[in-house]
Amino acid sequence: MNILIINCGSSSIKAEVINAQDGHRSLVLRAERLLDIPEIKIDDEKIPCAVSGHEAVLEFVVAELKRRTAEMNLKGIGHRVVHGGAAFDQAVLIDEKVEATIEELNELAPLHNPVNLSGIQLAKKYFTDLPHIAVFDTAFHQTLPRRAKTYALPSELNEKYNIQRFGFHGTSHQYVSQVAAKFLGREIRELRIISCHLGNGCSVAAIEYGRSIETSMGMTPLEGLVMGTRSGDIDPGILLYLKNKEALTIEKMDQLLNKESGLKGLSGGSSDMRDLIKRSTEGDDNARLAIQVFTHRVRKYIGAYAALMGGVDAVIFTGGIGENSPVIRHRIAQRLDFLGAMINEDKNHDAQLDEEQNVYDFSWNHSRAKLLAIKTDEQYSIAQQAGKLIREETKVNTVPPIPIAISARHMHITQETLEQLFGEGYQLTEKKPLSQPGQFAANERVTVVGPKNQIERVRILGPCRSKNQIEISRTDEFFLGIDAPIRESGKVENTPGCTVIGPKGKVVLKEGVICAWRHIHMTPEEAEIFQVKDRDIVDVAIGQGERSLTFGNVLIRVSPKYKLEMHIDTDEGNAAEIARGAVGVLIATDGQATLRKKKI
Repeated sequence: MNILIINCGSSSIKAEVINAQDGHRSLVLRAERLLDIPEIKIDDEKIPCAVSGHEAVLEFVVAELKRRTAEMNLKGIGHRVVHGGAAFDQAVLIDEKVEATIEELNELAPLHNPVNLSGIQLAKKYFTDLPHIAVFDTAFHQTLPRRAKTYALPSELNEKYNIQRFGFHGTSHQYVSQVAAKFLGREIRELRIISCHLGNGCSVAAIEYGRSIETSMGMTPLEGLVMGTRSGDIDPGILLYLKNKEALTIEKMDQLLNKESGLKGLSGGSSDMRDLIKRSTEGDDNARLAIQVFTHRVRKYIGAYAALMGGVDAVIFTGGIGENSPVIRHRIAQRLDFLGAMINEDKNHDAQLDEEQNVYDFSWNHSRAKLLAIKTDEQYSIAQQAGKLIREETKVNTVPPIPIAISARHMHITQETLEQLFGEGYQLTEKKPLSQPGQFAANERVTVVGPKNQIERVRILGPCRSKNQIEISRTDEFFLGIDAPIRESGKVENTPGCTVIGPKGKVVLKEGVICAWRHIHMTPEEAEIFQVKDRDIVDVAIGQGERSLTFGNVLIRVSPKYKLEMHIDTDEGNAAEIARGAVGVLIATDGQATLRKKKI
């Protein structure tokens, strides 16, 4: 399936025809210096262009692409869009409503979204008979928890202007994390990954079990790491101070932070890391300082994100700098031994990434956390997402509605813990069966004690399991004073613990308290009907008309023992005003490789 990918930037245009299945390129176009004398190359051929200016060159390029792809049997056009705001958490077919929403987000990405939209509109003019798909840099980070995406500003301002952290480079972070999982021979839903995208723009993402839970860029791409010309994190008080001292206008402040800071500002003129490394070896102190500040900031974020996830299984270096600079990888990774990430300096120096080898492990064999250089391929990722969306649009599925169940707080318990709480040899007694076959609500209840308060009469669910697990709501979390992560059932590693009191004793659990990841139970036969697999991620629509809502980021669990049912916690059920007997419809799925389904 050949997909034409158009990545329209403010000063350059990239386009490629990519096979969505294997990544093979049939055509590669690069256009630069759009405002001067355009330099356009298709594969190895230089293309003369008599026009200049962004719009004129863009139309010339799209017309040339139309002519050259006539015999390539294109199935669709994939467009990179930088900012999707809170509106898009997945790739979408572009219609007038999508275009209008992209335009509304122009003020959040004024250098990117307007030109992204121009590329879309011109491509639709020339490729009228093909589906056009938008893939958003921000979409992967839609799973950020509220605590990670909320700024400490007055709530009314946050709500009025939709101020929150969106994150960027999501397509790259998602792609390299999946490549890392495949390379390590592990399921991505078992891994804690820190992905460092280091180029002219830089960001770090904490990817816990396949979900982005933190990222360094914020509402705009200015927050976070030191970048080529962007300052990254800065004390806002400095801006107020400089505004008074230098009489800075908003325009000059924007220029300062986005165009004159970062590596360029620190070094006195250059934003190219290769140049700075050369200058630093020749004794240029400004270049040395720029490198030191850059690498210090990355290492600080890695440590912070490892703390958030309770450890790390792999640290990824990608982007132009991350893939190609052993000096920078060394300076960042040299003090990560405390995380179990042990750099092999010889392997780091020898690392070479190309089309044949897109992953290189430069850690020691006994390193518990792996250090990986991975060649990112955002264009291929866009092609994959576009291709899968196009394929799914050709299918017509009739699927059963999904019953919605609200899960109250409860505890799963081991036999050993049960006996400590209720006495030696004690067995759970059934109060009533649950909807899932073989499971039951027990008569036995316990008291859960947190640092702040305690909750009595928490019911135990049977039968006994191999791990202790207490599932609570966000309201319970704050009441108890426990910072519980959102996890799928059974994933209790590096979670907080609590004290549990029974009639015959008490147990201090070191881990096991979670807020349950909303999920759907189904049988393999039902999974085949829905065309999903175990541990895919789906969206579910509930209700119709003005009362309709969509639950995103819903985990699929498949087993012959299950009965079809979606579980959400009490807080979510109350907030959504879910009534008894409510049902949902599966409308989208992410899965392990960003699989997406049409509305059905």
